[in-house]
Amino acid sequence: MASNLPEPSYAGALVVSVFCEIDAPIEKVWTVLLDFPKYKEWNPFVQVITDKNKKPLEDQTPGEGKYLLMQVHIPPTMDDSISTTSAFEQITSVQPELHRLAWKNLLPSWFIRAERWQALRTNEAGKTVYETREVFGGIGAYLIKWFLGAKLVKSFEEMAKGLKLYSEQN
Repeated sequence: MASNLPEPSYAGALVVSVFCEIDAPIEKVWTVLLDFPKYKEWNPFVQVITDKNKKPLEDQTPGEGKYLLMQVHIPPTMDDSISTTSAFEQITSVQPELHRLAWKNLLPSWFIRAERWQALRTNEAGKTVYETREVFGGIGAYLIKWFLGAKLVKSFEEMAKGLKLYSEQN
């Protein structure tokens, strides 16, 4: 079965993509993926998401145009005492009917352009497939590729693993 991710809107110097099969209904996994306040319970990569003023969003429902300030662990860990890196993003697409969610970074695009898509689909065996891809462009993408590329792949893999375990066990 084909991917549920849309085609990238641009070519990048670095593309990080991961997928995993989850033995849980697609709607359950979609609910977990959109429940930002609970990320700290299962997600070793992204654990805190706030607004641009670093305050929890009053309405935690993802919506197009909303801003996110994510505290990310690279490499991934559930240990809150480990220092984090911030990523300031804007949600660009929420497509419940297609089970797709996307955001982009807000740095100047000449320096770094990054767009992340996450999508779910059901495979032939009736299991949910989670897939995600982030495309990094601009001159800063080369720095990310050289210094963080492998760690980002690991972070994406661990997020997928956390989503799988949490969705299957809860």
